[in-house]
Amino acid sequence: MCSRMCVMSEVNSPRLIVHSPANDSSTDRESQDFGSDNKRLRRREKNRIAAQRSRKKQTQKADKLHEEYERLEQENTALKREIRKLSEEVKHLSEVLKDHERICPLIQCAMNFVTMPRPHSDGLASCLPRRSQSEVS
Repeated sequence: MCSRMCVMSEVNSPRLIVHSPANDSSTDRESQDFGSDNKRLRRREKNRIAAQRSRKKQTQKADKLHEEYERLEQENTALKREIRKLSEEVKHLSEVLKDHERICPLIQCAMNFVTMPRPHSDGLASCLPRRSQSEVS
């Protein structure tokens, strides 16, 4: 039996051991307990720092994703605006082409060319307005 008296208390602090000085082996145990407590405290501190580092990294990743989201939203808005602009341009050019088709002699001649082929090697040349001899020279 051990003649020493031990009192241990553990409330977020190393163990406090009170004993009688009658037994020298208890000093060894106390230093072992103190060593294991120090080890545990060092391990907790390292874990706390690692957890902080992990949370910081996670926050940075979330911030980076949010910035990427904002950039993509702006790019999407710009592309939609460009699509609207190009669609309006296509509509306008289609209207211009329709107006031009009604009055263009080349298109009318090309339509005739399809239905009635001409013997000339240059079929479209016959559709062009003839130049007078003074313009040719």
